[in-house]
Amino acid sequence: MTVELNQLPGVGPTTADKLLEAGFNSYEALAVASPGKLTNTADIGESNANEIIQAARKAANIGDFETGTTVRRQREQIGKLSLLIDTADTLLGGGIETQSITEFYGEFGSGKSQITHQLCVNVQLPKDNGGLHGRAIFIDTEDTFRPDRIDDMVRGLPDEVIQATMIDRGIDGDVDDAAALNELVDHVLNHIHVAKGFNSAHQILLSEKARELAGKYADTEWPVQVICVDSLTAHFRAEYIGRGKLAERQQKLNKHLHDLIQLANLHNTAIVVTNQVSSNPDSFFGDPTQPIGGHILGHSSTVRIYLRKSKGNKRIVRLVDAPNLPDGEAVIRIVEPGLKSE
Repeated sequence: MTVELNQLPGVGPTTADKLLEAGFNSYEALAVASPGKLTNTADIGESNANEIIQAARKAANIGDFETGTTVRRQREQIGKLSLLIDTADTLLGGGIETQSITEFYGEFGSGKSQITHQLCVNVQLPKDNGGLHGRAIFIDTEDTFRPDRIDDMVRGLPDEVIQATMIDRGIDGDVDDAAALNELVDHVLNHIHVAKGFNSAHQILLSEKARELAGKYADTEWPVQVICVDSLTAHFRAEYIGRGKLAERQQKLNKHLHDLIQLANLHNTAIVVTNQVSSNPDSFFGDPTQPIGGHILGHSSTVRIYLRKSKGNKRIVRLVDAPNLPDGEAVIRIVEPGLKSE
């Protein structure tokens, strides 16, 4: 990799080492970086940073105009991660898309963390069974990740999906074989990379570490195919209090989201974030619940989904915004084996 970076104008051995250390391990990663980011993270002069970025864009063939036909061909590479619930998958046009940010927001207990856990399981399923045959990254900012819940959800998959997944992973046995099922659970857990974010700065750092991890596994049998951030806004909301801090909070949040969408595009990965809500006291009609993050998050999220509690274990999944899908609703149930249809 160092030899390839050395081929760019203005990149010598020392600069190449700095770029690699900062996580810029490909032409694509450099091509979508800003001069300021290279200057700050790799200690490179601004003029040199511009030269390196332009050369990387040329080498990676990034930055030129393309025809609609080319864009359509590129979009054929986008994967769809299924929830394994027909009504919900139909609502989402086939599932959660890679190369985009999907936001789930709702009040406490609405099922946000349940969905991120289920997606960490489903992403590892064979493609013929609704998965993407990939691994997951889970950035945990609210201490929500529970390995036992992953165990429940693996065992709660349909029998035919469990059998296909065992065959896909070379596990001898069937759904009635306790040892084989335990091996499958262990295999799934080993393909989920979890890190706790202790504050907003650490959370932003973890997104950069996630890029390095995605690069590490990019050309392997199990690439990173989903990155879950649960929750995106908790630390920002707690640390930047009052209107005087609002502008600074939004700037930091905007940078964080920008890093995540770059990661999604570079590695054909689905980004799934959960978001907290607040109640709008000025709302006299309709639902007063509003997602945190303002217009910054609203514009950055490709798909926005509102989760709402219903009777018992039922939850309403409402598609609020998507560039190519109509608004609509679906009903799911949250039970011990995981997410199920109504």
